[in-house]
Amino acid sequence: MKKNVGSTDKIIRLVIALVLAWLYYAGTISGTWGIVALVVAVIFLVTSMVNFCPLYAILGLNSAPKSKST
Repeated sequence: MKKNVGSTDKIIRLVIALVLAWLYYAGTISGTWGIVALVVAVIFLVTSMVNFCPLYAILGLNSAPKSKST
């Protein structure tokens, strides 16, 4: 997998994942929306940890810095 998630994008994804998880566990979001929020949080957490987003690959997006070719 080629990296397509940059450091700023990674931090934003981690913050969103933490906020969604906190909203669920605080009881602010519950039911079906709570489950959806947790699924999104897990996806954001995993994609930030592996530095690869399948949706970015499909759409041709890349927030990772360009690698230098020597």
